[in-house]
Amino acid sequence: MTTPETPPNQMSFWEHLHELRVRLIRSLLIVAGAFALTYFFRFRLMVWAQKPFMETFKKHAIAQAQAAHLPIPTVFDPFAYTSLTEPFFSLMRLAVWAAIFVAAPFLFGQIWGFIKPGLYSRERRFAIPFVLVTTGCFLGGAAFAYWNAFAFLGDILFKEAMQAGLRTNLHLEDYLDLFIYTVVGTGLMFELPVLVFFLARFRLVTATWLLKYWRHATVAIFTISAFLTPGDVIVTTIFFGVVLEALYFVSVLVAWFARPRKPRLDVIEPE
Repeated sequence: MTTPETPPNQMSFWEHLHELRVRLIRSLLIVAGAFALTYFFRFRLMVWAQKPFMETFKKHAIAQAQAAHLPIPTVFDPFAYTSLTEPFFSLMRLAVWAAIFVAAPFLFGQIWGFIKPGLYSRERRFAIPFVLVTTGCFLGGAAFAYWNAFAFLGDILFKEAMQAGLRTNLHLEDYLDLFIYTVVGTGLMFELPVLVFFLARFRLVTATWLLKYWRHATVAIFTISAFLTPGDVIVTTIFFGVVLEALYFVSVLVAWFARPRKPRLDVIEPE
């Protein structure tokens, strides 16, 4: 005789913990499979990761040479390494993060699969929109950082260094730290409106509540930005804080549009 399966909305703490372990193992296997592909293209990925930096670097290097009446440089090779293992582990780390981006739809699917048992049946219809929108926002934020934000940060940082007359000699690992922080961090920040949408749909936040506590949110935003960004690059902290603050006010509009128009139907009135 088989034991009947526990209904999803009545799972115990240990059953939820087991479900979390299963979802984490599946996520690791998904990323490992994507890593097998991205590691094969690791050298192309490195060129791709350096592209926004190199375009900004070339522009400032040429401007610096013209201002000093020196010959225009024809070779641009700003990267160096001081450890034999640094290139190997840097390329591997880049391939791991690229695998996470490739596997993003499946990872968000696993997140939905974990939270789905705690939802009502009418709320579970958001499965496909959740996966599509969260993936789109994450990749869209990363694309914004790659094509716009990183060039903006590079302009500021290079201008300061070259006006001080400093010569460029960057460690590959340090560059990847800034690149990954910026691209991944911006991708995660772009998930804020999606999170607020679902919180508003489930009546956990409202647009009025978000506007009421916007000052508190501003302090929290810049505090979190300071902890999550490299401590020696204050411009990155400011950039993250400004972008996240803008997304917060976008989330206010999202919460207003996502507010439920109908009263809750799950509340049982006493007879």
